Amino acid sequence: MRMTSWVAALATILWLSGCASPTPPASRYALPTGHLASGTAGIDAEHRLLIRPPQLARFLDVEGIVYQLDDITLVEAREHRWADPLGDQLGRGLRDSLADRLADTRVVLAASEQRDAAAYRLHVEIDRFQGRADGLAVAAGRWQLRDDGGELLALKDFTVEQELEADGYPALVRALGRSWDQVAGEIAAEIRRLR
Repeated sequence: MRMTSWVAALATILWLSGCASPTPPASRYALPTGHLASGTAGIDAEHRLLIRPPQLARFLDVEGIVYQLDDITLVEAREHRWADPLGDQLGRGLRDSLADRLADTRVVLAASEQRDAAAYRLHVEIDRFQGRADGLAVAAGRWQLRDDGGELLALKDFTVEQELEADGYPALVRALGRSWDQVAGEIAAEIRRLR
């Protein structure tokens, strides 16, 4: 009987000590959705564009938002995380932005191995998508566009920096969203030029 009451007392102490020092829940962030393609956009479109899932640098393919402290130091936030995997958010955002800007094109997120004989294919690699200690949000990488036969039509590097409008992670996420929207605008302009 004594052993049972000792175990119960220890369990109660441990439970109370856990309640006394609560860990604050992590804040979750989603990139802003500035462009939302309508459900019927591109159904009877003249052109088709398949977007492969964006390829993230390994240090970006994490739950926490990445922040750059200096020229070589990167940290992943523990209490400020992406609501959805970053690659998924970037893919959906790119699809919606391109569909909005290319009204004559059916834009589809596709698995990397998916083929469509009549579609252009877009692949984006993202090397940087983070905040910096100098108050900027940066998106950088490269994209390539191939025609329906696999021929390379365009290969472009991009670097977009946006100033944060305030301190804190919400302002950082909004600035990153603006950066990504600017990248989508540059891609759409190049696709229109190539036609």
